[in-house]
Amino acid sequence: MEQNFHLGEFEELVLLAVAALPDTAYGFTVRELIDEETGRSVTLATIHSALYRLEGKGMLRSRLGGATAERGGRNKRLFTMTSSGYSAVQARHAGRENLRALLPKLSLP
Repeated sequence: MEQNFHLGEFEELVLLAVAALPDTAYGFTVRELIDEETGRSVTLATIHSALYRLEGKGMLRSRLGGATAERGGRNKRLFTMTSSGYSAVQARHAGRENLRALLPKLSLP
């Protein structure tokens, strides 16, 4: 049975960034993509907090990647979206579209 968790705006951005970075989504790349695409500058700690929170909700899963010299031999924790994460993004999008459909048509003078 799939749980229904609330998905905030920032969490949605993190999920979308992870999905847009197949096989290369880790804290730094997610932060860079969000900054580049939205102009929203956030700390790496904020990104990590969201990644682990979303993993706890079952919307992401992670695995350790290979160690790299630029990281001092440390492994990267790579993230991928789960079907639950995809469903949450789709539901949030559908909810927004339903609300947009209720807006009156605006006519400008």
